[in-house]
Amino acid sequence: MSEHDAKPRSARATGSARLTDVARVAGVAPMTVSRALNRPELVSEATRERVRRAVIETGYVPNQVAGALASSRSRLVALMVPTVAHALFAEVVQTVTGLLVPRGYQVLLGLVGYTPAEEEGVVETVLSRRPDGIVLTGCHHSTLTRQRLAASRVPLVEIWDMSDDPIDMLIGFSHHAVGRAVADHLLARGYRRLGVISADDTRAERRIDGLRERLAEAGQQALPLRRVGTPSSMPWGREMAAELLDHHALEAIVCSSDILALGVIAEAQSRGLSIPDDLAIMGFGDSSYAAASFPALSTVRIDGATIGRRAAEQLLERMARPQFERSGAVEDIGFSLVDRATT
Repeated sequence: MSEHDAKPRSARATGSARLTDVARVAGVAPMTVSRALNRPELVSEATRERVRRAVIETGYVPNQVAGALASSRSRLVALMVPTVAHALFAEVVQTVTGLLVPRGYQVLLGLVGYTPAEEEGVVETVLSRRPDGIVLTGCHHSTLTRQRLAASRVPLVEIWDMSDDPIDMLIGFSHHAVGRAVADHLLARGYRRLGVISADDTRAERRIDGLRERLAEAGQQALPLRRVGTPSSMPWGREMAAELLDHHALEAIVCSSDILALGVIAEAQSRGLSIPDDLAIMGFGDSSYAAASFPALSTVRIDGATIGRRAAEQLLERMARPQFERSGAVEDIGFSLVDRATT
């Protein structure tokens, strides 16, 4: 059979099904298919199901590049967190994704680590993808990152921090205030000789600043400090606790994360110390294991789900507007101290 006699292969056979093919199989108009795929909230559940089945049958893959060029929308939201190893950040990821995906957006996850250089690289890559919105952990960035984000004209929600000068929108809490509150909590219980074990993280550093400031106001000057890398670990907590206890007569140790605090508990128990009579211990994050540790860990609770929900809601509202404008809105969700057996 000659080349001219061969029958043309169908779009389905070549794997290049078109939107019109989906519409024909589903028995709806192409515009309805487009709405079902891009704005599912605008069509009925029955229609969405017919379109879904037609997509499966035809093998249709939406051309997001062409769609973005035509509509100036990518249907992509970038979510950038330091790590997913920490349950609190995983909670934010789950909440944001759970709210955006049903609205027709896909979430691009980027891990920015804990250094400005890491963040710069991820932000550059994300902006090259022309997302419709960005959720970014933290609000203290390098000059280059801040300039790029401000110039991008992409709706942005910074989370997990607090600032008087957000790039766009900000939802979080004050790490400095956390440090002061922890100091008040321990001072009220009579603890005076404190030590700190902290990850090498700018947000943890601001908590230490708040702690040190409040202790100085109370006449406590010395604050022995040991730093560890990120992400933190229980062995590091135990190792640094040993160093502190070998060189200082401490009444309490404040940790920048619950996992470090578990290491301190292990070291204290190995030395036969009574918790909290001989040594009080304070964590941060109220991880799922904090209440189940022995003794139960006192810590600081952050509502990661609320941060994620409010960030997604703010973005959805902004991305629905025809015109772009910076907001400057700041929302402080606060935090709470959880007083358990270690203090």
